[in-house]
Amino acid sequence: MDTFPDLGSLTDQELKDLIQQMTEEEIEVSYKRRILHGKIDILRAELVNRLRKRHDSGEDVISGADVEKLTDILSGRASGQEES
Repeated sequence: MDTFPDLGSLTDQELKDLIQQMTEEEIEVSYKRRILHGKIDILRAELVNRLRKRHDSGEDVISGADVEKLTDILSGRASGQEES
């Protein structure tokens, strides 16, 4: 990541250009975030549909592995974190 410039040494035009550059960057990041949220929503909806179908057909919706994973998440051991 670039270091933030010494603002006192910048001209008014350089400040305006930097504001414009960062504004454009923020717009791009916001757009990508909205796209990712949309994809996540689609994936979650698909998972819910699959779980609903399993439930309707009498299959177990939650397995022992799911419970263990939830326990790990709640205890802070998720994402490969080791217990201290």
